Amino acid sequence: MLFPEATEVIVKLSVVVSLAVCTAIPAAADDRVYDNELQAWRESREKSLRADNGWLTLAGRFPLKSGDNTFGTGKDNDVVFPPEFKGVGPDRLGTLHVDADAGKVTLHLAQGVTMLRGDKPFTKERVLGTDQPDWVGLGRLRMHIIVRSGRYILRLADNESAVRKNFKGCVWYPADQKFKVEATFVPYAADKKIRVVNIIGEVSNQPCPGFAEFKLNGETYKLDAIAEEEGLFFVFRDETAGETTYGSARFLTIEKKPKDNATFTLDFNKAYNPPCAFSDFTTCPVAPKQNVLKVRIEAGEKYREK
Repeated sequence: MLFPEATEVIVKLSVVVSLAVCTAIPAAADDRVYDNELQAWRESREKSLRADNGWLTLAGRFPLKSGDNTFGTGKDNDVVFPPEFKGVGPDRLGTLHVDADAGKVTLHLAQGVTMLRGDKPFTKERVLGTDQPDWVGLGRLRMHIIVRSGRYILRLADNESAVRKNFKGCVWYPADQKFKVEATFVPYAADKKIRVVNIIGEVSNQPCPGFAEFKLNGETYKLDAIAEEEGLFFVFRDETAGETTYGSARFLTIEKKPKDNATFTLDFNKAYNPPCAFSDFTTCPVAPKQNVLKVRIEAGEKYREK
């Protein structure tokens, strides 16, 4: 997963059309089917935000040094957790050992400390995975390790966070099928890369298999795509940014990559905000300059100040 921050639950709904009836589905009924599918997708999006260990629970982001990193609420730890975790175990919960050469981080718990991975307790040392979220913790506290630009980072979550408890829900533009456009996937050369910069200036070069070309209001636009598992991931910005939508970018995900030069649906009603719109402890990508669209896309998720 190139951008775990973009990971979303995609709701698949199937509509069974009877071929025994020749009459077309009335336009109003077709609109209702689309509106219902879109609403289900939005509800799934919000459910994932509200979930345990979700973006609303994040409480810290701590770069780790090579070797041993003690952690907990005690002031003498290398990584000092926020005071809301005081009393969740001893002041020192353990040590994280970073072995960059071996590409692994090993968790050594302090004596008497028991943590959970899922619902399974453990007390011995454990190598923490970094490719996929490998959450461990106790009480309200959860943590996992991520790798960004070669650096190992401890990401901390609080499942009782005030941000999660006080979240008022996502805000959306009304559904508008004008922004559900047919696009063509135009391939690049196999080794094409796209330069992506995040909000703290870190740079990565991501595989860019091609671009989407589409028309809106009679004008032609293009968006470079990032390869994301079996699908495509778009980081874009339009002229609503900083007004009604999040300033740095919004995201759009296509579950399955289209064939070269094939048409596919690009539905901006499913454009959604990056995690940075909800948490100060993430480092989301900024829209590359070629994906800054000179048009107002009044569709998808709006931005509500934290």
